[in-house]
Amino acid sequence: MAAAKSDHDTEVDAAQAALNRMRAIAKSRGELRISRGRLGEKTTPRSKRKPFLDAKYGGGRDPQGLGNVVSRLVSDRGWSSPLAVGSVMAQWDDLVGPEIAAHCRPESFEATTLHVRCDSTSWATQLRLLSLSLLAKFDAELGHGVVTKIMVLGPTAPSWRKGYRTVKGRGPRDTYG
Repeated sequence: MAAAKSDHDTEVDAAQAALNRMRAIAKSRGELRISRGRLGEKTTPRSKRKPFLDAKYGGGRDPQGLGNVVSRLVSDRGWSSPLAVGSVMAQWDDLVGPEIAAHCRPESFEATTLHVRCDSTSWATQLRLLSLSLLAKFDAELGHGVVTKIMVLGPTAPSWRKGYRTVKGRGPRDTYG
């Protein structure tokens, strides 16, 4: 009995230990924990902050739903823009439709510009013509200002460079004339 009691005395909280390890690793890499106030962002005083407990149920003693907590965390950390970008990439097929999605794929996202690669020049032209209606749909589905410009890229040309060594010149065209 005495051995079992001593085992419980040395028990460590696994979550706290993992958090302390991650903080130590981040500190060793030179990462700092900086508050929003020091970054120049507007902060609310502690007295006016909403508690993570929902006062609507039981006087603030019951926890909030996961969706409320996550949406609050996203807005507090300023992650709404990266999440919107991820939703453009993840919901591409639903946003543009199956016909366009079969021939055009989002490649990257810089600031508010979406780069889309098409598999043929005709689809690139078609997407350029549809870009205004797609931007309106993005505004309606994702929120205003998430995507403000669509940069349409055509198919990539094949590379004539094979191997490590190359010769300067115009490629295969230099032998034709």
